[in-house]
Amino acid sequence: MTHRRRGEKATISIQEHMAIDVCPGPIRPIKQISDYFPRFPRGLPPAAGPRAAAPPDSSAPPAARAARRSPSDGARDDDEDVDQLFGAYGASSSPGPGPGPGPARPPAKPPEDEPDADGYESDDCTALGTLDFSLLYDQENNALHCTISKAKGLKPMDHNGLADPYVKLHLLPGASKANKLRTKTLRNTLNPTWNETLTYYGITDEDMIRKTLRISVCDEDKFRHNEFIGETRVPLKKLKPNHTKTFSICLEKQLPVDKTEDKSLEERGRILISLKYSSQKQGLLVGIVRCAHLAAMDANGYSDPYVKTYLKPDVDKKSKHKTAVKKKTLNPEFNEEFCYEIKHGDLAKKTLEVTVWDYDIGKSNDFIGGVVLGINAKGERLKHWFDCLKNKDKRIERWHTLTNELPGAVLSD
Repeated sequence: MTHRRRGEKATISIQEHMAIDVCPGPIRPIKQISDYFPRFPRGLPPAAGPRAAAPPDSSAPPAARAARRSPSDGARDDDEDVDQLFGAYGASSSPGPGPGPGPARPPAKPPEDEPDADGYESDDCTALGTLDFSLLYDQENNALHCTISKAKGLKPMDHNGLADPYVKLHLLPGASKANKLRTKTLRNTLNPTWNETLTYYGITDEDMIRKTLRISVCDEDKFRHNEFIGETRVPLKKLKPNHTKTFSICLEKQLPVDKTEDKSLEERGRILISLKYSSQKQGLLVGIVRCAHLAAMDANGYSDPYVKTYLKPDVDKKSKHKTAVKKKTLNPEFNEEFCYEIKHGDLAKKTLEVTVWDYDIGKSNDFIGGVVLGINAKGERLKHWFDCLKNKDKRIERWHTLTNELPGAVLSD
């Protein structure tokens, strides 16, 4: 036993000093941050309030109370805190056989305020914005009117935190420059209002069944490529003829285009053709009325179109007819009619080939697109031919889609 002189201070070793100052009691494990902030799907449940702490035994000395607390007791208390919170959220209030709370069970009914994945609360809505527009299919005039009203909360695309948005339309399948329409560009805004109507001409009932309208919102850049913001797609079969349908929907990320589409059937525009078998003239009258949304073949973004027709088989090579050339347009109006002298009974063996060309000076003319009408055709082309044979002396007009490949045609002029 070490004796100490009177008035001399007690010396304490560094080990004892560290034990007293740093470790005054039992060592407890460090809590994780998730222990302080438990995660719940809809916030902290009302039933899970702070747990009432048990009053300490005041009769026992502090040393005895500290001795009764082991290091594992502290961790167990922390786990019980979290377990009780989750148990109060998921378990029923009926007492169980064990001392702890019952196992967590999901609530019987889903929360009523859960946002719809397709509604305005979705992530894409928040990030990309919303678009208001309306569609009208004018069945009598074979026209699809697309009115682009406004957009809200578009994604910022420029350094100033704004965008220069415009809207463009495509018809799928067969999307090409020929069937692209676009609005004007509005500068420096995330909430543009266009109130602009874009119209597709030559839309048939067959198109309304199988086509989908793709509506894209883009940001225009003067010195680089325009940037995509968001899009939506509307199957045209959802529309009722002559009835305006209004949409207010969230823009989505760019959706993949079906790569399996036959490139030989790329659309190159529409053509309005009239057929009539005249009993008086003993011949077939073929009318080339107009074209719409033709593919641009020249560097100026236009074409100089004209139309040729053949009635095949053409043994004598005399069935060729040609319209006048219309300069610098993608929507020419011809209103020309040709007569093929032929007996009505022989028409069932014939095929009418109609081709559209771009006129060029000093070089070969460019093929734009074509269509074949006859007994071997399909869809609207076959129906048009059949109606002509069935209804003598009646003029029947139909729109047809031009494709970039015409079987049996010579692709040179």
